[in-house]
Amino acid sequence: MAFFKKPQMVGKDRALPGRDEKMPASSNHFVLGTSIVPPFPEGFEKIVVGMGCFWGAERKFWEADGAYTTAVGYGAGETHNPTYEEVCSGLTDHNEVVLCVFDPTKTSYATMLKLFFDNHDPTQGMRQGNDVGTQYRSGIYYFSEGQKDLAEQSKQAFQQVLTEAGYSEITTEILPAGEFYYAEEYHQQYLAKNPAGYCGLGGTGLACPTGLETASN
Repeated sequence: MAFFKKPQMVGKDRALPGRDEKMPASSNHFVLGTSIVPPFPEGFEKIVVGMGCFWGAERKFWEADGAYTTAVGYGAGETHNPTYEEVCSGLTDHNEVVLCVFDPTKTSYATMLKLFFDNHDPTQGMRQGNDVGTQYRSGIYYFSEGQKDLAEQSKQAFQQVLTEAGYSEITTEILPAGEFYYAEEYHQQYLAKNPAGYCGLGGTGLACPTGLETASN
């Protein structure tokens, strides 16, 4: 009988060291035409999340009302300036993450959190569907205490919905946003460049409650 080995984080002492050189990042979004690198417009907000393979996740965010720009990258890990191959090895502890910069006069952080929870299964641990590995874990990486509070409220509210439907505990990690390492150019806006490309994104079919009012600034 074959046994499935659960993916596990390797920790700082065992993670690959990486490198000093940053991954070159294109200046323009393939769909929106806006810059994917700072500086961003004054007063705009950022959200960084992990919800499985970042190709499909990024598309959800660039299609969202109020989105200024998006990018895919690696976050919440140990290796400096990792490559895609290194992240997939499981030896960096990085997650595949999406950065979305949005106009808070047209949308809100709470709305972005709803998009996050509605479009993946946050109870699956180190996987999403057939994509298995520490880089596919569910995560929210906050830039302020207000964002942290909203993330925790959103998680708690959705847990009630999921529990009533028979789902297990949400495994989404909520951590401070560390450095965002841009992924290789071919990953950026991948599904716009490759419309028939793989997208493993799928939600539970349940909706995260709305109405969270705490300021995210």
